[in-house]
Parts: sequence; structure tokens; C-alpha cells
Amino acid sequence: MASSRPLSCALALAAAAVVMAPTAVSAAPPGTKDVTAVLFEWNFASVARECTSTLGPAGYGYVQVSPPAEHIQGSQWWTSYQPVSYKIAGRLGDRTAFQSMVNTCHAAGVKVVVDTVVNHMSAGSGTGTGGSSYTKYDYPGLYSSYDFDDCTSQIGNYADRWNVQHCELVGLADLDTGEEYVRKTVAGYMNDLLTLGVDGFRIDAAKHIDTADLANIKSRLTNPGVYWKQEVIYGSGEAVQPTEYTGNGDVQEFRYAYDLKRVFNSENLAYLKNYGEGWGYLSSSVAGVFVDNHDTERNGSTLTYKDGANYTLANVFMLAYPYGSPDINSGYEWSDADAGPPNGGAVSACWQDGWKCQHAWPEILRMVAFRNATRGAAMTDWWDNGGDAIAFGRGAKGYVAINHESGSLSRTYQTSLAAGTYCNVQNNTTVTVNGSGQLTATLAANTALAVYAGKSSC
Repeated sequence: MASSRPLSCALALAAAAVVMAPTAVSAAPPGTKDVTAVLFEWNFASVARECTSTLGPAGYGYVQVSPPAEHIQGSQWWTSYQPVSYKIAGRLGDRTAFQSMVNTCHAAGVKVVVDTVVNHMSAGSGTGTGGSSYTKYDYPGLYSSYDFDDCTSQIGNYADRWNVQHCELVGLADLDTGEEYVRKTVAGYMNDLLTLGVDGFRIDAAKHIDTADLANIKSRLTNPGVYWKQEVIYGSGEAVQPTEYTGNGDVQEFRYAYDLKRVFNSENLAYLKNYGEGWGYLSSSVAGVFVDNHDTERNGSTLTYKDGANYTLANVFMLAYPYGSPDINSGYEWSDADAGPPNGGAVSACWQDGWKCQHAWPEILRMVAFRNATRGAAMTDWWDNGGDAIAFGRGAKGYVAINHESGSLSRTYQTSLAAGTYCNVQNNTTVTVNGSGQLTATLAANTALAVYAGKSSC
């Protein structure tokens, strides 16, 4: 979403009915590594260094960067979501820095996804971060008043499709994406990013753009099969639903994050046995999943870095469980929900100046290799105690146990692993699997165990 002021109706937590999705494209991130580190408001030079030092070695397949386009001035994070031109001239760096970042990340084996704002422009007037003058409905050389939707009032009725897709999201000038010139111009912006080597796009506020408009724009790209991940927030009873967008690419499954918060905070982890499609969510092959993102950590609808072990273990579960393509949100400490990034987005080191670097927390980081190693293996050997202790395997490729109880847990687990010694990557200790596939371990409260084939020593 573009605003730091969430729309409560778009965040309904009602239980979902099982909905049959239309035939979906093959949209999951291509390649053998499907975990994305979302480096929220990191500048491009810092992203480049992180690709080399951490993301590549850890096995992250993708890094998602914040919107690169020129935007309104101001220190708040959400200024990045009010573009005023399609020049790469935001606070995070210029075109040269962006190109260098893409090249550096590629050299480290990490592909680049760009958070892309094409539903709207700004809400006011002034001079942008790259020197462009603008007013709400006039962006010289780019858009004029004819290129915006006729409805100039704010969205007020999420049960009305036309209102959601033609009126203004929190007062932002809404582009008429049904118009030929707008479609051509948006595709031109994305094609320019493709010339710089971008591997995919996260489409911000996709719910507010007709899915047919997005399909038309995507068809104009030089690589129409490029990876797309669309922000379509589920809302019970709303006119626009996530399933409508799966023909274009992946869709972010917000219910996954909402329900993880409830389960980890106040219910039983045992309930997660059939998580995902069994809960009425999107098909795994088109679902983008996350524990939190930049909006939800601020509006309280999901777990956040402030939730300690609940948050860490939820990320461990997400990376171990075979559903969707995971995003790891990595942002910064905040008390003011509007506050922009420390040092204007420059990260001198993780865990300094307020940068939280969740993607590098050892318990989370080491699960990326677990996910890569267990790719393609279905869930097997589920065990739970009916409460907050669970364990499950990924066939012969891996096994994970999570103890979210208040006390330690000692038991013998039945796995499908081959006999041998394995490294528990959660704490870098070794465990032994016997000839019957059993391993015995003691887990302290709020800790996990994760082992996978090919990782025998720590």
C-alpha cells in the first residue's frame, strides 16, 4: 500500500471461504532459490554490499528494493510511494547506483525485484527528489490531467469494484490504466528497468488496478514472462479478490501473515498442520507469503520484530513449510510509524543505527539454505502435542521441530532422513539420526531444530 494510514476494511481478518482460482500462470520465482530478502528503504549501495556479503552466501534467490522512481520530498518512508516521474532519482540512489547494485547482486547470484508504483502518482504539488516540478494532476513530459481517472474522491466503499479501482487511494492521483497512453507509459517505465537487468516486479496497490489492465501492461514488456508479485489484500465480502490476479503472476497472500500472528500469539501451533490451501488460501504455486511487511508491521495486523521469539519462530516455520514463495521483511526500528529510514537509507552495518536486518538473524538466515535443500519435497512425518510443539519433515531431505511451549521439550522424533549425523542449523550443534530414522533432542522453550541432507557438520 502507498500510505502509512492503512484502510481497515482492506485488512479484514475474517475467515476465508475456499475459492476456486482461475487457471494460473507458472508464476513462482524461477530458479531453485525462491526466498526474497525485502530490504525496505535500504539505499542501492547498501543493497549491493549486502548481496555480496550476506544474501548470496546464504542462498537468497532474490532481493526486493524499495521504489526507485523520483518521488515527493520528505523524510517519511511513504514519500517513496508517491512518484512524480519515472526517473531513477529517489532518496535511495540514482541510475548509476541502481545499475551498479543490479550488477553486483547478479554477480553474487541474487536476482533483483523492484517495488513498482504504477497505480497512482502524488497527492500534492512541488519539486521532486530529482528536481522535477509537478502538481497532483500534471507531471510535465509524463502525464497530464487527461491521464487520470475521473473520480477524484477517496476510495470509500470496498464493496464497489468501480470505487476501488477508479477513485483515489488515500488521496493519491489515480492513473487511468485503461487508457492506451497510460498503459504504454507504465510499460515503458518497466521496460527501462528491464534494460538495467531487473528480474521481477512487486506491483504496489495492484488491487486498485483492474487485472485486465495489468495483463495488458505486462503483455507490452520486452520480457512478458518476467516475474510479477502483486499486492492484493484480501478482504471478506470485498468486490475485488486476490484470485482475480493469479493469471498475471504471484499474489501476496495477506491472510497467511494475519493468521500466523493469531496462531503464534494466542492459539496452538498444532493447527498449522494443513496451513495454506487447507485454510482456503491461494494455490501454493501463485502465493507470495510473509510474516510481515512494511505496512503490516506498522498497522499491527501481523507479527513484527517487536514480538521476539514469536516473530523469529514464525519466520522459521514459513521457511520450513512447503507453501508459497517467502519474503523476509528487513527494515528498521521505529516508534513513529511514519519515520523514514535511518541515515536516509545508508546501512553502515547491521544492527546499528536502528537497522534490524531480520534477513541476517541467524535463526532466519540459516533456514534459507534449509528451504533450498528441501525444495520439491512434500511435508511428511507431522507430529504435534496438541498444543504449541510441532515437528515435520520434508521427505528424506530435511526435518524441523519447533517448541513454542513455555518449558523445554525432550522427545524422540520419527523422520524419513537417512541414518547419520546432521547439523542443527538453529544452534550449530550436531544431532544423530539412527537406522530407523529417529532422532532424539531436547529443545528449550521457544527454540527450534532444523536439519537437512547434505549438512552433516556445523
